[in-house]
Amino acid sequence: MISTNNSSTPETIIALSTPSGAGALAVVKLSGSRALEIALKLSRRDHLQPRHATLANLWNREDEMMDEAILIYFKAPHSYTAEEVVEIQCHGGTLIARKIIQEALALGARVARAGEFTYRAFLNGRIDLSQAEAIGKLIEAKSDEAHKVLLKQLKGELGRYVEGVRGSLVEILAYAEVSIDYAEEDLPSDLEARMVEKIERIAEDLERIYQGSKRRSSLVEGYKLAIIGRPNVGKSSLLNALLLWERAIVSDIPGTTRDTIEESLHLGNHWVRIVDTAGIREAQDAIEKIGIERTLLALKESDMVLALFDSSQSLSPEDEQIKELLRAHQENRRILVLFNKSDLSRELQDSELESYPHRYISAKEGGVEELLSLLASWLDEQGGGEELMLTSERQLLCVKSALGELKEARDRLIEGELELFAYHIQGALKELSLITRPYETSELLDVMFGQFCLGK
Repeated sequence: MISTNNSSTPETIIALSTPSGAGALAVVKLSGSRALEIALKLSRRDHLQPRHATLANLWNREDEMMDEAILIYFKAPHSYTAEEVVEIQCHGGTLIARKIIQEALALGARVARAGEFTYRAFLNGRIDLSQAEAIGKLIEAKSDEAHKVLLKQLKGELGRYVEGVRGSLVEILAYAEVSIDYAEEDLPSDLEARMVEKIERIAEDLERIYQGSKRRSSLVEGYKLAIIGRPNVGKSSLLNALLLWERAIVSDIPGTTRDTIEESLHLGNHWVRIVDTAGIREAQDAIEKIGIERTLLALKESDMVLALFDSSQSLSPEDEQIKELLRAHQENRRILVLFNKSDLSRELQDSELESYPHRYISAKEGGVEELLSLLASWLDEQGGGEELMLTSERQLLCVKSALGELKEARDRLIEGELELFAYHIQGALKELSLITRPYETSELLDVMFGQFCLGK
């Protein structure tokens, strides 16, 4: 856990900002009041010009040159952490960067804790919590759509929206507090109606963003596609065809795949995890039973389902089980029924299965290009839209809780219970503040004393 430093001069921290290992370059970052001092000692220079790249030799305490590197000085508060920052771009490899860090430690720096640079940026007001989350997720983004959404959040789009809602709620709260504490003042007669209207408008907007974000939640984390079917229907062959390599063992022996197999690939601009599941049937042993249980879990967690049926045979009891699962799990996910082995004679006819979007394929003979295009177009529909999006489960929970508080506040206001109304408005403020920055009572006082002539 990161702890704050209460002194006026926070410790100077250092860390490797690039992945360790062989590479052309490595970046070592210093942040804190002594960052420039330490960099000057390492380079034996008198000064570094802010925001200019300076080529310099770096020396250790034994007067041995460690590397020829580029130093860039960012003068506070114009840096990532809003502190004094120096970036050292040295040659890649673990040895050189480690030596530079060891020398900086000897000169008074300490190793940064995980996330501490971003934490300091937040504490110093450089970014809010939503931007900090965006930074972490942006590093791991695997699709163009996720990249676009997270960049918007990094630029402060979500923060600005939340600040606007906070401002409206603070104004509502100020009116409520004035109505409670200064009832003798000349307040507008339609004040209550205006507050109800404002709350309903805010709640409607938050609900729209919440539901839209829930629908698109897999955009950032990656979509999950489950391949299900009875044993020996061709699931593993389909997985191999989609991946274009022999990932799964293909055999005529039922139950060959006894556990879920996960692989990832890009479909259009989207990152997808494909899960090849164990065939669903009456389990023959304990291990196969566990595999089937994991199949059912993968189905529940999936955004899309490819349900395979053998078009050359009539429906079996196991196929009927698959149909029941499709009925039970068709909400909030796209289902595509695939009639496999279309290169053989077609014996299967079923109106219920044909009511789903469906395709005839031959996973073993290849030719799944049309299927890949269809899945990519489905994902485009799922992820499209320029609407503001909540990108983490934490943000979703905050908005959900805020909506609950707003509903309670509206009901209490209509019933004339102003104290409880104010209490729930404060609750909504605190929940929304968890997305960006803590709510402070001074915000309320500024509005109260700025808009009302209190005390006369």
